[in-house]
Amino acid sequence: MSKSLSSEELQKIQELNNEFNKVKMVIVDCEIQKHNALRHIDELRKQFSSYEHALIEKYGKDAVINIQTGEVTQKEN
Repeated sequence: MSKSLSSEELQKIQELNNEFNKVKMVIVDCEIQKHNALRHIDELRKQFSSYEHALIEKYGKDAVINIQTGEVTQKEN
């Protein structure tokens, strides 16, 4: 003999399950955004390093660049 949930019990468990699944999807979306952001940061880091090397070749190893003004000075010993 099988039993059935009352309509209220069924509705409540369905609501909880739906809410649980929605929250899981939010977490998945956040993780995807995080993954994309980390990949973007890695790419920016590579671009920064490449450009930094180009500036070192142009201005020298001891150059100090003010990124606010663009002024290039030499490191004092």
